[in-house]
Amino acid sequence: MRQLGVIGPLSRDVVAGSPPRIGGGPWHAARALRALRHDAVLFAKCGEPDRPDFQTRLAALGLPLSLAADSETTAFSFTYDEHGARTMQVDAVGEPFRREDVAEALLRRVEWLHIAPLLRGDFDGALLEWLARGRRLLLDGQGLVRARRTGPLVLDPDFDRSLLRHVAVLKLAEEEAEAIGDVASLGVPEIIVTAGSAGATVITRDGAEHVPARWVASDPTGAGDAFAVAYVGSRARGHAPASAARRATALVAALLAEGAR
Repeated sequence: MRQLGVIGPLSRDVVAGSPPRIGGGPWHAARALRALRHDAVLFAKCGEPDRPDFQTRLAALGLPLSLAADSETTAFSFTYDEHGARTMQVDAVGEPFRREDVAEALLRRVEWLHIAPLLRGDFDGALLEWLARGRRLLLDGQGLVRARRTGPLVLDPDFDRSLLRHVAVLKLAEEEAEAIGDVASLGVPEIIVTAGSAGATVITRDGAEHVPARWVASDPTGAGDAFAVAYVGSRARGHAPASAARRATALVAALLAEGAR
């Protein structure tokens, strides 16, 4: 199987007033990868004060890891209502990823890479172009539309469309797709729009296909990253887009059910 990778900033999350905990794409994706028993490489970044704790937590998941550090960790606080709708606050903004933050020796092993930004500007066009050399990228669209500032999370569709020329697969949450509008016009070969328990829609040049899901009463934090890495893993195994989305949906439901026990 082709080697998978996940790259993105870590976060410090406060959920419904609970104590701060580790979050971000590499963390949530790594937990899903462990459940899938996929070999993969993690590239993460956080603030220096959080580095010792985050390093220990990620290392315990048993995947090769490159962890860069800078001055600040991106931080969020959020709550969910009874339908799973999330209200988010940006409490701190970390530094963007830079090329020197990426261990090239590990990157050379990767053919499918999940790009997991938290806010717009975490990855610029030059870095995405470099990361795309010799590999296929799935980009989480929250890094396109989430405004890069503290305060209530704002979705702003005025992003640089040229970033997408390096992207093979774009994953959008339903509210992100609504903010953008006509997502099919973005020109990305594969687009997946996720809608929680309402399932997902896979959009390719052949049209759109809905993939159903089932409701699981559990904390959904990180479900999008689990979906993304399961999708990439299935595509790397040769599954077609709709098949990969069905497999990813099933994995997320299983992980949520396990977390609810």
